[in-house]
Amino acid sequence: MSAHERTILAFDEAGNEYFIDVFVSVRDLSDLQHAGATRSGLPSFRTREGHAVTHLGGGEFAVTVPGEEEATTVRTDDPEFV
Repeated sequence: MSAHERTILAFDEAGNEYFIDVFVSVRDLSDLQHAGATRSGLPSFRTREGHAVTHLGGGEFAVTVPGEEEATTVRTDDPEFV
């Protein structure tokens, strides 16, 4: 099960803004002895429009738009990724 964790704002070189939603997979580990226990996995990313996003490292992401040959590189100043 994926849960929305947060949204970050990123910009391409032309100044266009991209809202990137960060999702984490949450696994239910609960049993009778450990009710409510969960474990989070690695985050996944996608734009509000549903386009695939790859984290390149630091504050850089690649947004893949169907029909376009190359991914668009965007950057964020979000302190969690810089």
